[in-house]
This record gives sequence, C-alpha cells and structure tokens, in this order.
Amino acid sequence: MRRFPDDAACAEYLAKRRWPEGFRFPACPSQKGWKLDAKPWTFECAACGKQTSVTAGTIMHRTHLPLRTWFLAAHLVATHSNGISALQLQTQVGIGSYKTAWFLLHRLRKAMISPDRAALAGVIEIDETSIPFRTKDEPVMGGQGRSPIGKLIVAGAVEVYDDGSPGRIRLLAIRDFTRSTLHAFVEKATAPGSLISTDGNPSYNGVEGRKHFSRVIGDMPAHVFMPWIHRVFSNLKRWGLGVYHGFRKLYLQAYLDEFCFRWNRRKWRSVSFDRLLGIGVVIGPMPLKALVTSG
Repeated sequence: MRRFPDDAACAEYLAKRRWPEGFRFPACPSQKGWKLDAKPWTFECAACGKQTSVTAGTIMHRTHLPLRTWFLAAHLVATHSNGISALQLQTQVGIGSYKTAWFLLHRLRKAMISPDRAALAGVIEIDETSIPFRTKDEPVMGGQGRSPIGKLIVAGAVEVYDDGSPGRIRLLAIRDFTRSTLHAFVEKATAPGSLISTDGNPSYNGVEGRKHFSRVIGDMPAHVFMPWIHRVFSNLKRWGLGVYHGFRKLYLQAYLDEFCFRWNRRKWRSVSFDRLLGIGVVIGPMPLKALVTSG
C-alpha cells in the first residue's frame, strides 16, 4: 500500500516494466515518444503518431478496474501461501461483482506461466494421478483402476537435486494414459539429457533424448520410491479441497498452473508479485469471450 499509493504510481511501475530503456511504440522502429497529459497513462510515438497505454496488450488490456485494485489483487494472489478464491478476492479487494473478481483472477493465473521458462533438468521424478471431479452439486463417481470416467487425469514432474531436495515442478491435465500422451508431456516438461525416474509403467519407455530409470513398485508404497512427485500430488489434492472445495473439470489447467507458480516460488515469495506482473505485461490480453470459449 505504501509502494503504490495511487493509480499514477502503478502506471509508472508498468511503464518501467514495459519500456525499461524508455518508451517505444511496439509497431514502430522509432525510439522516441512522449507521455500525454490529456490521457491517463498514454504515450504517443514521435514517428508514426500512434498512441498506446501502459495497459494495452497486457493482461490488464481494456480493464475498467483501477490499477491499484489490480496491484492489490496481484499482491494477494502472488503472496498468499494457500491461494485465494474469487469470492475471497472480491471481499478483500472490494470488487463490486463476483464475475469481475473471477475474471481478474483468471487473467492473473494466465500470467503465472512464463512463455520462456526453462524445462526441468537433471534427475526428474514423473508420474500421473487421477482426481475425481465435482459437478455443481455432487462429486462424480469415478471409474475403476485407470479408467478416465469421472476423473481428472494429471501428469506431474519434479526435479530432484543432488542433496535429495525437490526443485521446480510441472503439472499438465492430460486426456489419457497412452504412450503418445505421456511422451508428449515428458518431451515438453524436461530438457534433453535428463534422467527421468518412473514406476513400472511401460508407456514411458523410449522417450527420445532422455535417460530412463524405471522400477516396478509392486507392494512397495509409491512414496518410498518417488517421494517428491507423490508429495506434490498430495499437496495439490489437499489444496484443491481446501481452497476450491474440489476441482471442477472446467479450467483445470489454470489451477494447475497456479499451484506450480506457488510451489516453484515457495522460497522466494517476496519476488512473486514482481514476477507475476512482469509476465503479465508481455503475454498479451485475455478477453472474457476467449476464456469462456476455451472452457
């Protein structure tokens, strides 16, 4: 609240994040421009005369909320250890409608995944889990065994450092347990040359460019052989029940991305706010229509 006492302070922060070396219009090679006094937070290019604002082309594109509301929401979302629901955000930030708070929260979740993030590397535990999903009324009864009926299927990966501690994670909602689906996840989530550690699932065999250590678990508790990926799955399920009272099928990946954002920055929470807004100014807007259509 002291750092950003008003919208002008927020706009100045966004301008420095977008143009650290001074204003430059995105579609023009000219590096000269100036801030307009008649329009708030708007700049004009000296060469082409076109104008743009500090929020144009960002997750705040065409927002009607005060910038300070955005910044307070980003701070709460980025630093709250257990996450925050749209209803809680609406109350704590003072947003008029639940729909507005929900849309704001989804746009912030979009900014939790950097487009240039590095793949996991080194030794990596990989597995899948299934979560019974909920409807508006009651949980859906899931199918037996590896049947996908009534379940949300999630693939997960976690780096394991030399001292045995966990590093970064990746989570992805997948449609099935087939070889092609699991190979695609591993190839996207891990760097070539990594050593992937899995259970006895043969679908992981032969992933191109990766070393593979597989062990049939049998009667052994799964967490003994691969402790960290199962800790991730356990925490994910508890988080989903505690904050959202169970995951819904719609927008599952957005919630997985939020969980990854928190886990990967659990030791550096103080920089999460700057990182969240830093990604938000470069990834582009998310219209409500596109979000609803994607679901």
